[in-house]
Amino acid sequence: MKEQLGFDFGVEQPQRLTKVSPARLSTFDDCPRRYRLTYLDRPTPQRTGPWAHSTLGAVVHNALRALFDLPVVKRTPQRAMALVAEHWKDAGFADDEQAARYRARAKGWVAEYVEDHDVSEDPVGLERWVSAPVSTSGGRPSMIIEGRADRIDQRQGELVVVDYKTGRRAPDEHEARASQALAMYAVASARTLRLPCTTVELHHLPTGTVAAAEHTPETLRRHLERAEQTAGDLRLATDTLDAGGDGDVLFPARPERRCSWCDFRPSCAVGREIGPAAQPWDLLAP
Repeated sequence: MKEQLGFDFGVEQPQRLTKVSPARLSTFDDCPRRYRLTYLDRPTPQRTGPWAHSTLGAVVHNALRALFDLPVVKRTPQRAMALVAEHWKDAGFADDEQAARYRARAKGWVAEYVEDHDVSEDPVGLERWVSAPVSTSGGRPSMIIEGRADRIDQRQGELVVVDYKTGRRAPDEHEARASQALAMYAVASARTLRLPCTTVELHHLPTGTVAAAEHTPETLRRHLERAEQTAGDLRLATDTLDAGGDGDVLFPARPERRCSWCDFRPSCAVGREIGPAAQPWDLLAP
């Protein structure tokens, strides 16, 4: 398998490897200050309340995971809608009316998903934790990539990584190919489950769009090289902070429009200066 992928996973690991997940890397890339507030500062600084779009996404993910845990004969549109109701939460919505409207939409999304897709095959992974020590230089591993994939299918002897989306915009093939998270899941899935994995898919529930991309060893390597660079910067900043460095200098804020809906806006004066805070329901799919 490792010859097929073209990566050296190594046998002996060095004494110290940086563990990185897609969430940690993207957080650091987007805003080092938010990374520090999320993962390093203790006690955890003040955060905003729940966001409706996050609640909605979690409900749909949980409903689909529960659906695939059922026997095949019970994976019906009606059961999928019932699972949305069972997992539903109102956190972050403007009021009961808005929550009810999106609960009905989520039921429709999962029902249509079951109708339009073959759900008779059992995935090899649901919310599966995958991990792999990797090296992009052919030497000893430089980092451990890890994370939890929404779903991993096995099709014709190969693995396919599936990621559910409930956001405002339908993804396309370019977005699937450009996703560092999906690339990392593909490499880690191949290592964990001992099967080749080059196909990644984004399944957008609101529109029914399936954006698929086929990776090559070279495209996966480019994603890993970028991850390795970020992991090195992250490790250096963290080590320097532990040695007494200035956290504000080592983990600077990168103020952008996203500061309006950052979880740590209450704890970041720089972010609050960018503009007014978003409402908890502003990022819901229209």
